[in-house]
Amino acid sequence: MLESILEVAERAARSGGAVLGRYFGREDLQAEEKAHNAFVSRADHDSESAIVSEILMAFPEHHILAEERGALPGTHEAEYEWIVDPLDGTSNFLRGLPYFCVSIACLRDGKEVAAVIYDPNRDEIFTAIAGGGAQRNGSTITVDASVSLEQAFLSTGFPFKSRDAIDVYLQIFRDLFLQSRAIRRCGAAALDLAYTAAGIYDGFFEFRLAPWDLAAGALLVREAGGLTTDLDGGGDYLASGNMIAAAPDLHAGMLEVVSRYTSEAGLESLVPIDSGED
Repeated sequence: MLESILEVAERAARSGGAVLGRYFGREDLQAEEKAHNAFVSRADHDSESAIVSEILMAFPEHHILAEERGALPGTHEAEYEWIVDPLDGTSNFLRGLPYFCVSIACLRDGKEVAAVIYDPNRDEIFTAIAGGGAQRNGSTITVDASVSLEQAFLSTGFPFKSRDAIDVYLQIFRDLFLQSRAIRRCGAAALDLAYTAAGIYDGFFEFRLAPWDLAAGALLVREAGGLTTDLDGGGDYLASGNMIAAAPDLHAGMLEVVSRYTSEAGLESLVPIDSGED
């Protein structure tokens, strides 16, 4: 069953990526600000339509949670739910910066069981099945378990939709910046997580993301041998939108730095999940 789900996810991701390829670089592409610092364009909508059509054609009974359409219920007792981001990195896309992707995860009873992240610019696809490892273009990928914090090449994203958390974020960023080799901020969390799974980045941290930013990348990292947790080291990152992802030893070091300045409760006091900022 999971192999069939992954095949559909790959096909859907490539369909969405083909739509993005047709729109990327067009000067007449219009965008709307759907929330503060959050944009949507026709490319997002059309990519999502292509993805959702592929999924429903194969699994009409499954639930879908899509970034632009919201919840699309299947049958009442469906155990599977798909989480779809048709364009992660919309701001990059709209500015002509070729760092964006399609992200699709399938959950069974609330746990990620299949994942695809597709970069249409490089025609590069990252895939994972629960218990089956992670791949990049069909080749197995793993995190580098030997990297220390001092050697680490990290990725992050600024909390631009949760600005009340900026002071805490900058304290964490400062400590990690001073202790690590380098930190990059490229603007597409799903692709950052895929690169973490592939060992390009060694670790990732960010606040108040959406489930469609995290679900596929989280499974990729875990199937590549890493850990993905919230700020307390727990597994509620899809609910809170807060994530630390890295190989186990590096994850412990990053979590220790984060815990000096905040926790899930601490961040909730600054930026409540239901505040509308995230």
